[in-house]
Amino acid sequence: MRMGRVTSSDHELSPRRAARAEAERRATAALALPAVTAPEAPPRAASSNGPARSRREHREQQRGSRATSGPASWWRDRPLLVRRRLAVLALVMVVVVACGVAISAAVGGRQDQSAPGPAVAAAALAGPPAVPAEGLPVPVISEAPAPESPCDDPAVTSALASGDDGATIAAIGGGEAFRAAVASGIAPCVSLSDADREWVVVNKKRPYDPADYRPGDLVMPDGVRALEESALRRRAADALTSLVRGAADAGVGEIGYLSAFRSYQTQQTTYAGRVAVGGVEEADRESARAGFSEHQSGLAVDIVPCNRSCGTLDDVAGSSQGAWVRDHAWEYGFITRYDVGRIDVTGYEPEAWHLRYIGPELAKAYHDGGYTTLEEFFGLPAAPTY
Repeated sequence: MRMGRVTSSDHELSPRRAARAEAERRATAALALPAVTAPEAPPRAASSNGPARSRREHREQQRGSRATSGPASWWRDRPLLVRRRLAVLALVMVVVVACGVAISAAVGGRQDQSAPGPAVAAAALAGPPAVPAEGLPVPVISEAPAPESPCDDPAVTSALASGDDGATIAAIGGGEAFRAAVASGIAPCVSLSDADREWVVVNKKRPYDPADYRPGDLVMPDGVRALEESALRRRAADALTSLVRGAADAGVGEIGYLSAFRSYQTQQTTYAGRVAVGGVEEADRESARAGFSEHQSGLAVDIVPCNRSCGTLDDVAGSSQGAWVRDHAWEYGFITRYDVGRIDVTGYEPEAWHLRYIGPELAKAYHDGGYTTLEEFFGLPAAPTY
């Protein structure tokens, strides 16, 4: 570089490149598109190496050339990377537009197929119907009436007062109606704790009150072999006589009984003997504590099979008498109180010999309903322990 003289090694500023740019500009100006020319700059002094241009003049020349070269020249002048990105973007836009058109066509076709008729469309445009002058109807919500209690029936209360259990059950509507009313709680006048009633429930959670309760109508069954002097309440005693006769008429053999009513004091002795043999836990599975035994109600009896001589309690399950009792005892008002596999509810091992009298009406409902415990029959909680 010399003072007063400007030289450059930039090829973009060489005379040849400048001449080419000028030629392109002139060629573009010759096209039909209107040319936009940049204002001419005052001529600059040329150097000894030819006409020299500054970097700024060269950039202005390039902008003027692009302005007059049209879209093709603009695209060509973009860097290669930019052109590729723009091409990919354009392709994506084409695909998106095409998909949108296809989806719109498909949806439109379905809408056309299910489009409502003119009447429906007109109704939709018209909007909801006008509210009448008297206003919209107000829904009336009425509370469901409470179930009628049989205790409100004078016939039921009269039968209860007379002490006639059969008449009370009949007044409520029979065995199943009685059971349902008691289990649902709509018959508060019927107490399952009243030991004078045939429907009393005694278990490890439900003792007698008073604890030494004793029924007042105990009698010995007529025509039944008793292995000890042990009575039953009158209705239960008569029912046992009928059951024993029915078994004999069916040809299954004679049925006798070992034990029926036991007083509070007798049960104390019986339970203590069991504890002495096997301990408390075993005794509680086989014998009730005093004040908790069904035998104290006068409604329970332990039967035995008899063929000339009578067998033991353990002989009942495998005997013909025991099989007949399982199928027919309910016809005479008895149920097997401690059934097989129900220790989880009753708390006692199965006792095929222990029959409990609940009356023919309730025994039929018990049998027909497939019940195996009085607790479930009357909707009471299980009582496996004290």
